[in-house]
Amino acid sequence: MKQKTVLHNLLLSLGAILCSLLIAAGVMLLVGYDPLEAYSALIEGAFGSKNAFANTLSKSIPLLFTGLAVAFANKGGIFNIGGEGQLYAGAMASTVTALMMQGAPRFLVIFCSFCAGMLAGACVGAIIGAAKIKLQVNEVVVAIMLNYIIQYFTSYIVTYPLKQEGAMTAQTVDIGANYMLTKLIPKTQLTTALLVAVAAAILLFFFFKKTRAGYHIRAVGENKSAAQAAGIPMMTTAILTMGISGALAGLAGTTEVFGKMGRFIDGFSPGFGFTGIAVAVLANNHPMGILLSALLFGILEAGSMKMSYSAGISTSMVNVIQGLVILFVATPNIIRLIKRKKGES
Repeated sequence: MKQKTVLHNLLLSLGAILCSLLIAAGVMLLVGYDPLEAYSALIEGAFGSKNAFANTLSKSIPLLFTGLAVAFANKGGIFNIGGEGQLYAGAMASTVTALMMQGAPRFLVIFCSFCAGMLAGACVGAIIGAAKIKLQVNEVVVAIMLNYIIQYFTSYIVTYPLKQEGAMTAQTVDIGANYMLTKLIPKTQLTTALLVAVAAAILLFFFFKKTRAGYHIRAVGENKSAAQAAGIPMMTTAILTMGISGALAGLAGTTEVFGKMGRFIDGFSPGFGFTGIAVAVLANNHPMGILLSALLFGILEAGSMKMSYSAGISTSMVNVIQGLVILFVATPNIIRLIKRKKGES
């Protein structure tokens, strides 16, 4: 039964991708573009060379972390729309830690910085979980407000007290090349952050399958009333759920700093936290599925520039494709929900 469900979800996702590509192709034809030329350019931009493929994988990394963050929270029945704020908190905390530890051994700096980034993201996530259970405040409202608070706070820090002297943009000083993550392919932005992200997906898969805490989180997510009646502590589970979810989002920001930028730059995220929601939805919150889902979004992102200057099609078409994918994946669930509501009434 479970294998049939997994297969059904996989076919649903593949169908959603195919339908979105076909509709996007129709839109291109209507406005006078050649969809075959566009998709050929997109594929070439994503896979056309070793460096292109490395760029695709590199763009998938933050989406892997934020997708896992959203999926983890969803497993516990909480919608984490606060990934953007959590990744900014993680990026700033890890940067400050690295700057304070200048001169220390490389491994120690990276380890402490990653811990700081995860802790910062976890603290933000835990606030959302505690507010939901203790104060009965909707997590979406709290998460959105925290997104603004954290982004503006980090913007203030990098614009004033920690701004690099003489820099035209709001950014900190460089953390140092010695503390950057090791590149998997020279002269690209693909680093060992990819291995960390894949390891995180595998660990989460086994966490939900094999651990008591994972069972508690799934139980609360599937039936809150039954879980409460069974004696599962709601407050502890909610804080743990959102704490781990926030830590994963914090890693997205940390790996951007240590894998690509080498410093904190104001407004560095193009919306990784929100795209992570789409990644999780397409993968149906399955940790292993998120690996493929994040790769798909990485392909679209990496290939969009090539599609733009080779086929003359705006990169916004990629956003159209992403939106259509989510629409087709979400529609069956919406229909089932409407039918269930009608049945109850």
